[in-house]
Amino acid sequence: MRSLSVFSAVLAAALALAACGDVSGLLPASVPNRTDTIWVYALTGTPVTAPSAYWIVSRQVVRTDQNSAFDVAFDIDSLGRAILLPTGALKLGQQSGVQLSTLAFDSLRIAPTGGYKVDSAVVLTVNSVAVMHSRSVQCSYDYQPIHNYFAKLHVLEIDTSSTGGGRFIKLEILTNINCGYRGLEPGLPHS
Repeated sequence: MRSLSVFSAVLAAALALAACGDVSGLLPASVPNRTDTIWVYALTGTPVTAPSAYWIVSRQVVRTDQNSAFDVAFDIDSLGRAILLPTGALKLGQQSGVQLSTLAFDSLRIAPTGGYKVDSAVVLTVNSVAVMHSRSVQCSYDYQPIHNYFAKLHVLEIDTSSTGGGRFIKLEILTNINCGYRGLEPGLPHS
């Protein structure tokens, strides 16, 4: 009788994986990857009402004074350089990560599995391309927060001036908010 229940459990697990459409156990991707153009303002030297962080899961810029759920923030360091700060660099826990890419924005098709800076800033210049991963997220089909969402960005413009509404960065950003998928091309990700 015990072997029948073990067989039933194994069969049920195999059917559940097959129903997911992916041998890795991920649910099929259901949210198309999307590219947006955003403006993010520096944490310092701009009004507190200016959004200075980006939250991958919501695909939006947010104010850090009203929202602690963000993945990266933008600032300008003491040398006048544009920097992107993952949560660890802001002493909010080492949950999100950023890394520069040597690939062009359109050539970057899949997020790397490692190499992300989690506790220090990444310096950006115009035309920089970077990959980010979100804080850990809990998917609806499992109870372990072991997945991340991924995004890639391309720096279009940087304004470090303190006059005329400056101190911002303009980005082209593609987000993938399908749990466990690392694909960074428009449309539904395949991996």
